[in-house]
Amino acid sequence: MTPADARPDRPSRTPRLPWRRLPLAAAARGAVALALPLLVGQLTGWVVPSVIAAIGALWGVSQDGSDPYRVRVRRLGWTGVSSALGLLAGELALRSGQPVAVAGCLVAAALVAGTVGLRGRIASVGGMHLLLGVTIGTGIPVPGPWWLPPLELLAGVALVLVLSAAPWLWRRHHVERAAVLAVYRSAADALATAGSEGAEEARLRMTLALNHAHEVMAGHLTAPGRRPRQPEVRELARAFHVAVRLGEAVTALVWEARPLPSEVTGVPLHLAERLLPERGAAPAAPLPAMPAPEAGSPGGRALAEVWAAVDEEPDGDEPALRLPAHSWPGRAARLRYTTLLTACVLAAHLLAEALHGPRGYWLPMTVAFVYKPDFGPVFTRALHRCVGTVVGVAAIGAVAWLTTGTYTVIAVVAVFGALMAVGVRHHYALATLGLTAVVFVLLDLLGDDRPLHGTRILDTALASVLVLIAHFAVWPDSAASRAEAQTEAAVAAARRYRDLAPEAGPIRRQALRRAAYHQLADARRTVAHARGEPGRPRRPLPDWEDAITAAERLCDLVTAQAVAGTAVAARP
Repeated sequence: MTPADARPDRPSRTPRLPWRRLPLAAAARGAVALALPLLVGQLTGWVVPSVIAAIGALWGVSQDGSDPYRVRVRRLGWTGVSSALGLLAGELALRSGQPVAVAGCLVAAALVAGTVGLRGRIASVGGMHLLLGVTIGTGIPVPGPWWLPPLELLAGVALVLVLSAAPWLWRRHHVERAAVLAVYRSAADALATAGSEGAEEARLRMTLALNHAHEVMAGHLTAPGRRPRQPEVRELARAFHVAVRLGEAVTALVWEARPLPSEVTGVPLHLAERLLPERGAAPAAPLPAMPAPEAGSPGGRALAEVWAAVDEEPDGDEPALRLPAHSWPGRAARLRYTTLLTACVLAAHLLAEALHGPRGYWLPMTVAFVYKPDFGPVFTRALHRCVGTVVGVAAIGAVAWLTTGTYTVIAVVAVFGALMAVGVRHHYALATLGLTAVVFVLLDLLGDDRPLHGTRILDTALASVLVLIAHFAVWPDSAASRAEAQTEAAVAAARRYRDLAPEAGPIRRQALRRAAYHQLADARRTVAHARGEPGRPRRPLPDWEDAITAAERLCDLVTAQAVAGTAVAARP
């Protein structure tokens, strides 16, 4: 549930997945991207090339998203290039006929994937798909010239990229607009709950909406004194900067802990209507004078100033509001992860050779998918991988028993592709279910008719156990150390905001506040990650959540005092 959809009359901590929130467009893209290559292959007789392209589309669907189009293009571009290069390297190693070359290629790919794996989302995705490409290239013999399969794989990823980025042609900034609009809606919710028990949680949802809008708009926020060239981007940037000021005023009003009249709680939605009108709608009339029942309130005065400034010409003196720099793991952590990933991949390859002989790629491929500590708790990821594989094997077994005919099978692939696209956004086990079922169909189309249902379950379990043993035996406190460092950095950012805000101007104060709240939200996610790991840290995990909550309240207090023009008395 996104912050914009939370309402004070329903619990925000209860996960919900109403049909209107299902990613139907992404599901449709997943179905088309996986079924179209197979359909073309059946109609033209190019079955093997179509299957290789479908594998590329499968990996592309796993990296499709609902973020801004430029981010999708970068991520999918790196997915395609790295997986194609990996497939090329693995294919050449397999064609050499030397087992040592195959093992050496896997080790080299694991070293590269581990080296770049903790340096950010794009680098991590590229490294993982390089390793996945090598595992497929060394495990599935593909006929034809050596240069053709990588191009076919790249074409499959490119198909997903085109389908994902095509809406840019008619709604270029839809994602950014929705993110900024969510801030205004969550601000209205926060004002509606002021003075009640749910006020602090509603303010937190507004802050999270601001964080998301900040991340989405980061590429459009130019340096002070420079304005974006495109009118639509200028309007979005202005709406975002007003939303930042609105967040400060709303925080102050929530801190005052008094119920507010409907004239005040409706202000954010009136601002959104003025700044973000629906496409094709008539220009909104200038805002009337804001009701003044809160004239004696510092927060009310700040809200009135935001209200009055909307119809003024922007002076160009808006803050750049750069996102705080991410603190990636240090060299020692990256070296340890690289070593462990490489050892797990090599062990999985040797175990697969011992159990299955050649073409035992499922074990190292599962290691590449599971051992991603930057994607969430390793234990949870391994567990969901196993559950998704078991259910996926059972589902495709039932489908194979009930259905016949190539075109029916392609329709089944479309269904599981759509299911995978939904799972990518909501649950890793669901994504694994879809992926497992699709892979079985693709292998069947390649002519691999071995009875692999039980083997795939066993291989997934073995790879997951291998990763868990290696990770928790050698690096049991990795998530806890990361959580501790992130919490300390977030608390330090809150204290920096407290210390500098009284003397800072509005622009500098906004930048300090945004950095503090961003780092506090990152710390919460990292702490939740650490809580999900069943490691054996050297000491009991501290109450990081209490420290983060105290720091958030400190930021709220600093904001309220800054709006009121007084110094912060409490200095916890």
